[in-house]
Amino acid sequence: MDKTVYLGMSGGVDSSVSALLLKEQGYKVVGVYMKNWSKDLPGAHCPWAEDLADAKRVAVKLNIDFFVMDFEKEYKEQVVDYMLAEFKAGRTPNPDVVCNELIKFKLFYERAREAGADFIATGHYAKSENGHLYRAKDENKDQTYFLYRMSEEALSRTLFPLAELLKPEVKEIAAKNGFLNAYKKESMGVCFVGEVGMKEFLREYIDARPGEIVEKETGEVLGAHDGAIFYTLGQRHGLYVGGGLPYYVVNKDLEKNIVYVSKNLNHEGLWTKEVRLSNLLAREEIPENVEVRMRHRAELISAKFENSCLYFKEPIRRPAAGQSAVLYDGKLCLGGGIIE
Repeated sequence: MDKTVYLGMSGGVDSSVSALLLKEQGYKVVGVYMKNWSKDLPGAHCPWAEDLADAKRVAVKLNIDFFVMDFEKEYKEQVVDYMLAEFKAGRTPNPDVVCNELIKFKLFYERAREAGADFIATGHYAKSENGHLYRAKDENKDQTYFLYRMSEEALSRTLFPLAELLKPEVKEIAAKNGFLNAYKKESMGVCFVGEVGMKEFLREYIDARPGEIVEKETGEVLGAHDGAIFYTLGQRHGLYVGGGLPYYVVNKDLEKNIVYVSKNLNHEGLWTKEVRLSNLLAREEIPENVEVRMRHRAELISAKFENSCLYFKEPIRRPAAGQSAVLYDGKLCLGGGIIE
């Protein structure tokens, strides 16, 4: 096989094993580290240099070409600035969805094709077949929730080598082949920024003022917060108010900088039977009856789809505006949209 595939290598075990599998399948593999972020934040070191070294180490071991593509400017403009604007508007965006749509499967895809790649590949857990996007075999690791906005063109030329593997099998392959990153801890922080929580990241870019936490039913001031912008609908942790039954965020007023909370789990602010979507991207023809995922790894919920709205038989926990709702028909990813 003479086909050339440009593989996004992050330094993690998934993309490393993907390189090995693609080489075994006869592809000419070119490893690419996407440098999207390199700035340290207070109390959090950005691990890009270490990740680059890990990726390069695997490339050397496999004797494949390897280089860096610098997307820092585009990542800041297209992902970070979008994310900050959404938070300032009171919504809760998902930067991983945007990063995949605009950086990995657009910018990287275009640069790779210009450089002569027949295909691109990543270590995502997903399956591409005949221009359709399907959930991976490993349902616990499936990442189609983050990939639903990738273009049809990019999908038709994207390989997902881990589609039929379970995560423990991937780690085992890495260990058997002497990859030092076989059991490397996975980053759970902001997309490509490293081990830093969203709140800490936002503090660097958004001027937030302390304000009051108010009980919705009584109007009683229960405590103080460090910026209403940091709080999400349904949030329970990090409020530090009262004792006994937990409080939940049921609303927030950004103009007055007030976070409203309630102990009432049945509060109308926490539940809904209807979710409206904007920026709908239909990968397939969407039938009336679908299954929906509101968060990565969240359970699939049956719904009726009509005029960019999802209707549920029973009330569901109200999702945060700005997040994605991704639609499925069995394993097939139909598309999705942004929750209003």
